[in-house]
Amino acid sequence: MVPMNEYFVYIMSNQSRTLYIGVTNDLERRVLEHKSKLIKGFTSSYNLTMLAWYDSFSDINQAIECEKKIKGWRRSKKVTLIEEQNPRWEDLAENWQL
Repeated sequence: MVPMNEYFVYIMSNQSRTLYIGVTNDLERRVLEHKSKLIKGFTSSYNLTMLAWYDSFSDINQAIECEKKIKGWRRSKKVTLIEEQNPRWEDLAENWQL
């Protein structure tokens, strides 16, 4: 039996609620990279260290399609998506052992 892969679409944020949408096959590693600012770019420049939202998929194509769809939304719709799962904008990875 082939092990099932898992892929994640996620939104990182900061205190100013700047948003970054990404896709990964290892959410814990990717969140650690954002929190540690290991990759230079948008998320490190804007201090996007808070995991605000995520969803998982078994098919990479579905995950990429979801990421592209969310990136195309207006900000207000992205905020609604986050607040449905995380109304207090807490860091969903705060208690992870990263």
